[in-house]
Amino acid sequence: MRVVATKEPKLGAVVRTLRGRDQEQYAVIVGIVDARTVLIADGEKRKFDAPKKKNVLHLEIFDFVGSEVASSIQETGRVTNGKIRYALLKFMESLKTEENGKETSNG
Repeated sequence: MRVVATKEPKLGAVVRTLRGRDQEQYAVIVGIVDARTVLIADGEKRKFDAPKKKNVLHLEIFDFVGSEVASSIQETGRVTNGKIRYALLKFMESLKTEENGKETSNG
């Protein structure tokens, strides 16, 4: 699976912050305020109960969507911090396998 950056925010999508104090950190979109603003959480430093409000122009939004996170938010309006951390862990694993695939195909 290839991880590609997109521009459209979706619930459960993994993002990397490009600006601000939390620059270069990964998080998950847990809410969409409007077309330009989303709420993000990482499940550790930034919990679901206190998400960070970010401008989408300050985020790199990936195609990788944590299905557990998205379905939980749609069904109950909430998600556990553990599910957020799990989605980020799966995303990081997919990045590593993609990098390993590039190294073996180039070598």
